[in-house]
Amino acid sequence: MTFGEKLKSIRKQAGMSQEKLAEKLGVSRQAVTKWETDAGIPDIENIMAISALFHISIDELLSNRVAKSSQPDYLYESVTEYDVDRPKNYDINLGGAHEVFLSGCEGEKIYVRLASNILPTLEQDFKVRIDDNRSSMDVDISRSSTVMEASAKESLVIFLQIPRQYLKKMELAVNGERVEVRNLECEELELDLKVRRLELRDVAGPVEIDCNLDMDIRCHSLNGEISVNQISASSRMGVPAGIDFGAVCKGIGTHIFYERDGKKVESFSNREAEQVIELNGIKSELVIYPLEQGR
Repeated sequence: MTFGEKLKSIRKQAGMSQEKLAEKLGVSRQAVTKWETDAGIPDIENIMAISALFHISIDELLSNRVAKSSQPDYLYESVTEYDVDRPKNYDINLGGAHEVFLSGCEGEKIYVRLASNILPTLEQDFKVRIDDNRSSMDVDISRSSTVMEASAKESLVIFLQIPRQYLKKMELAVNGERVEVRNLECEELELDLKVRRLELRDVAGPVEIDCNLDMDIRCHSLNGEISVNQISASSRMGVPAGIDFGAVCKGIGTHIFYERDGKKVESFSNREAEQVIELNGIKSELVIYPLEQGR
């Protein structure tokens, strides 16, 4: 069975249309059609998203694939897998990276994939260290002294999958350009970030975001309190159009504003809503705006 045939089969088994799959992945319906007819292969970001969405491992998704792209998504890669045997708290320090894609998955393995089109000695230059204790697990990526952090922030892409059934709390630290978290549910998610863009897709549970850079935060769903902690920063947060949420300012000199179609408007939050967006810190601003469908 080709990749396209397999994708079409699992989509239909899930009772999902091409349009709905495209919406969940943030791509066009034409892209899904192209994949299902084996006229093209999705990039690794979308492969991981498909894997998480349909609860199928990447190995199973790609096994017995007939065609392989002559232009691979990444020229160099390093893959680490590790078995997990019980629910744990995770402390993850990824260091510098251009992009990070974190998602929940089925099964009992942590899956870490490092990828780059520029760093030919990727396997030698970056090491994944996993310290496993009974109730917690530390995942760290260290780089050799021959590689500057600036190079990692320009060229390194990290894909990380965590078994959902074994996830309690998580702390994630990243210094880069973009982080995407999807299909994840935990008691508490703390993001210690130095990034410009953060995307949250199908993330359930309270999320705490610590970052002193001006950020573009896109919440494609709201399923728990989101706390944004910043000092002297001006950030933007997109939320699903029509969703009911409350907004709270705490700290010193913090302000929340609202926009529609790029224009400032009156608050469209609801103090009685269960979902809450909270801005904490000092002299910081957060602009909340509705996300367009599919973005």
